[in-house]
Amino acid sequence: MSTATIPATSLSISHEADRAVPTRLRLTRRGRVVLASLVALPLAGALAWSALGASSAVAAPDDSAAPGVVFATVMVAPGETLWAIASEVAPTADPRDVVDAIKRLNALDSAQLVAGQRLAIPAQYAAAG
Repeated sequence: MSTATIPATSLSISHEADRAVPTRLRLTRRGRVVLASLVALPLAGALAWSALGASSAVAAPDDSAAPGVVFATVMVAPGETLWAIASEVAPTADPRDVVDAIKRLNALDSAQLVAGQRLAIPAQYAAAG
């Protein structure tokens, strides 16, 4: 019987091929155009959408505000409420309607008032009071 011997250096396997080699991303001219289009199209669409939607945001004139009408003003006293002002300005009208009209005319978010604050009174109630 014969024996064969294999040298140990020929059995070693190189793992260099298994190592991950970092690659650089390279974009061609067409790739840059496609990438720029993917970014620019949604931005252009949003810009067009906001430009077209802006025309509907124009404020319409208030029914109670006619051009050239001068409104009466009331200075708020310490501790005074909108309800008290409404009852004083238009005693025959429903105070809820008067409070709502004063809040709309003065663009008030809440019914909280500050002493010394001037409030415009709608013309329809200013003539009554």
